Amino acid sequence: MNILVTGANGQLGSELRLVAQHSSDNYFFTDVAELDITDADAVLQTVQSKRIEVVINCAAYTNVDKAEDDAELAERLNATAVQNLAEAMSRVGGLLVHISTDYVFGGSLNNTPCTEELPACPTGVYGRTKLLGEQAVVRSGCRHLIIRTAWLYSEFGKNFVKTMLALTADKPELKVVFDQTGTPTYAYDLAAAIFDILENRKFEGRTGIYHYSNEGVCSWFDFARAIARFAGHAACDIRPCHSSEFPSKVVRPAYSVLDKTRFKQTFGIRIPYWTDSLRVCISNLTAKNS
Repeated sequence: MNILVTGANGQLGSELRLVAQHSSDNYFFTDVAELDITDADAVLQTVQSKRIEVVINCAAYTNVDKAEDDAELAERLNATAVQNLAEAMSRVGGLLVHISTDYVFGGSLNNTPCTEELPACPTGVYGRTKLLGEQAVVRSGCRHLIIRTAWLYSEFGKNFVKTMLALTADKPELKVVFDQTGTPTYAYDLAAAIFDILENRKFEGRTGIYHYSNEGVCSWFDFARAIARFAGHAACDIRPCHSSEFPSKVVRPAYSVLDKTRFKQTFGIRIPYWTDSLRVCISNLTAKNS
């Protein structure tokens, strides 16, 4: 099976490179230098010439605050490009695995885990354009797995874990918001789950929206405390604060815990608990930097 991965230099794409090293399938890893997915003709030509049967779309405009001032580019990457991929896969009868986000629930005032049936209610450009991307996939009629995830981190790129590791190593005191609740997601775990689904052909006869994050619940404050604890940065005094102390152009989801029941029941995949995966990531980063 020929599989195209877009956004391959990002966190999830980089983890997919690792897990797919010994795959029986043929993976093509691309980023903007190799393929501009906002170019519909280029997308179709690549899909047809390489006889692509599955696309894993990891590409996205993910800078939540900057998207407010760069709405046109955010929509091109998060919606138009996704439509191009979906229409190409519809043409060849292939499968699109598209990565979406908990930010589609940004305006929801819920206090129980978000199911796939919960009406989307984005509050900013990022969430709105990601929802437009989801809608483009469904509208195209292509076979698809839309996987919403949240609070992604890894050993690659910029993310909350690496930022907190640097700050808690140098600063005597740090404030982190406690009034936003979700679940950290180790990109390696998500990559491994996607690989399992494809390698073992668990996608056959299935299409739709699924939720994936690690198990458990925490606030950003709890997350930061765990990072510092696992890294041995005990000297930094991490204190909870309200979101209002860090003004933003975007109202971030106050509670965006994802319900993974459908994903687990459909694909038979056990999802790791968030602190267990965080320990692994920090251990890998420590070994890498030593």
